[in-house]
Amino acid sequence: MADETVIITGANGALGRAVVAAVRERGDDVVAIDLSFGDREAGYRQLELDLSDADAVVHAVGELERVDALFNIAGGFAMGPTVHATTADEWQAMFTMNVTTMRNMCAAVVPRMLAHGGGRIVNVGALSAREGQGNMGAYIAAKSTVMRLTETMAKELREHGINVNAVLPSIIDTPTNRADMPDADHGKWVAPADLAQVICFLGSPAARAMHGALVPVCGLS
Repeated sequence: MADETVIITGANGALGRAVVAAVRERGDDVVAIDLSFGDREAGYRQLELDLSDADAVVHAVGELERVDALFNIAGGFAMGPTVHATTADEWQAMFTMNVTTMRNMCAAVVPRMLAHGGGRIVNVGALSAREGQGNMGAYIAAKSTVMRLTETMAKELREHGINVNAVLPSIIDTPTNRADMPDADHGKWVAPADLAQVICFLGSPAARAMHGALVPVCGLS
């Protein structure tokens, strides 16, 4: 991945920061995207952008000279009520965070990759979304959509030199998850730095033979 431009969405979250660090360690040019970054000194490009705004996404991507890889880290999780009690707002919130953000980025980036002759896209599904889970209906449906779109895009784009794959993490060891589950065995969770390495592999030329892979990354959980 030498001297490439990599877009990382959700770059100010726990996983996003780990992916940014891994990509920078490989010597690539990072374009970090999130709603906000605060006052952190970065040393790399940061774009504050609402990924649910399709026009803003197209404009921001159009300002870049090239895009070699896209890592769609942006997303979110919330437990919910039962499916029949889930409100329209709760349902839409999960799809906006997890599906709309990914689709808007792909819609802006894929034409650039096609014009350039190739590229790599890595999405983030969920290990739990391989089957139904109680009180997680909207989240499971959204992440399942991400996973099916990953497979679909892979079939659409593989003949054009574009690889599309996804990671399926279990519980990621983040401060938020530790606060929400203080009594869990955190040592069995997936470290963000370890998940970042898998994402970087899928987003590298070394994974050129992989198309539509949904790779479980579950640590010891």
